[in-house]
Amino acid sequence: MTKRLLSIFGILILLFLGFAGGVWLTRQYYGLTEQKIQEQATIIEERIETVAKLISVEGHYSEVYDHKTYWAYNLPFFRKKALIRVKAKVSVGYDLSKMTIETDQASRTVRIGNLPAAEILSIDHDLDYYDISEGAFNSFTPEDYTRLNKLAKSKIEEAAKKGDLFRQAETQGNQMLQVIEMLVESTGWTLVYEGDELVPVVD
Repeated sequence: MTKRLLSIFGILILLFLGFAGGVWLTRQYYGLTEQKIQEQATIIEERIETVAKLISVEGHYSEVYDHKTYWAYNLPFFRKKALIRVKAKVSVGYDLSKMTIETDQASRTVRIGNLPAAEILSIDHDLDYYDISEGAFNSFTPEDYTRLNKLAKSKIEEAAKKGDLFRQAETQGNQMLQVIEMLVESTGWTLVYEGDELVPVVD
């Protein structure tokens, strides 16, 4: 009877050890195969600038860019390609810090000079990379992605300059100055612009 109890006890110990070993091995396996993510961000404030910029119009753009690079021959082993979708918002307006304003109390005159031309103030763009394929002897590098980012931004900028954004911005700028002129004259002062046009036209 004692031997039988010892046998049963021994079996229970073996089962317990086997269960504990299985749990340990399972944790070790998933611990090794589980994808580990480590993130760290360092934010450095470089400088603070005072700006006086007026956004007149915003243009929204969507572009699909097909990029392909290959060595010597356009074959899969030597080729890398990517299809990139670009979404961008282009803000066009005026840098008012370039403008000068002088007042003459004796003649009750406000003189505005150096009227700025409309310009691109900012381009906010997002890139989605999809359908990326690389050859055995030609793959994308971090420098490639940086270059593609800059190229996408330059294409959006080029499209904005060829479009109607600048003309619309100039129209809005003229309307703004006309409102300022009415407000100044309503107080008995005179508004004088240096130059023939309210807002220089950009080709």
